Amino acid sequence: MAANVVVVGSLNMDLVTRAERLPRPGETLAGESFTTVAGGKGANQAVAAARLGGRVAMIGCVGDDAYGEQLRQALEHERIDCQAVTRIEGISTGVALIVVDASSQNAIVIVAGGNGSLTPEAVMRFDSLLLAADLVICQLEVPPATVEHTLKRARALGKTVILNPAPVTGPLPVDWYSSIDYLIPNESEAAALSGLPVDSLETARVAAQRLLELGVGKVIITLGEQGALFADAQGFEHFPAPRVQALDTTAAGDTFVGGFAAALVQGRGEREAIAFGQAAAALSVTRAGAQPSIPFLDEVRQP
Repeated sequence: MAANVVVVGSLNMDLVTRAERLPRPGETLAGESFTTVAGGKGANQAVAAARLGGRVAMIGCVGDDAYGEQLRQALEHERIDCQAVTRIEGISTGVALIVVDASSQNAIVIVAGGNGSLTPEAVMRFDSLLLAADLVICQLEVPPATVEHTLKRARALGKTVILNPAPVTGPLPVDWYSSIDYLIPNESEAAALSGLPVDSLETARVAAQRLLELGVGKVIITLGEQGALFADAQGFEHFPAPRVQALDTTAAGDTFVGGFAAALVQGRGEREAIAFGQAAAALSVTRAGAQPSIPFLDEVRQP
């Protein structure tokens, strides 16, 4: 059966160390542990959507090293269609260097590796996957030209389009917004996109309104412990976050995006899909790692 969710994005091997706190510039700290974990925002969102009820295909690139093969095998283990995960000769697989502190906050450095080889032409070779999908998800860990092509192609095909604008440092090209059904940033991403501070529910409303004015269909700003803010042309709605004891916030946003997408393609309304994505993300932060923390459908308390 054809995939109903297609994720176009990154695959990284996460190199994770835990320490009492994050290092200051020029400082060397003793770490408490080290692990390698399959990650990358694209792959994380694909795994989340697959575990939470979607039929998923991944379009991405890895290098010709052991990490690339491990990442592909990890996706295949989740029954994700990997026909469009391309191995690029002479290039390393993308990696993310992650430090997690005692309060579960993290600092991340990403090396693109094979992700930089995901060109618009590479996506075009698998246009049949987009054609068969109901929903397409993008992030910003692959070249901007590839994201632009995918957003506009998915819109032309009449698909539901989600952009998780991460990582982002400034405004997106204005002509992208009209191709996006759901823009899902966190607080810092919403601030970078809107040019406005986002440090409270009220300032999140102002930033969301600005993003709607730029032409995006709907906005969901994830606010960590404060929950999520949904905004569309009819107004705003706040979704409080489930109360949990956080261990590691890595991939919480990816779990929300994948869970939200999976709920939509299963026919749930968008508000029910937001609550479901929150429930899945809340469970993920009680576990360590990126993909290992993502829950399965039967683990998530249905909203």
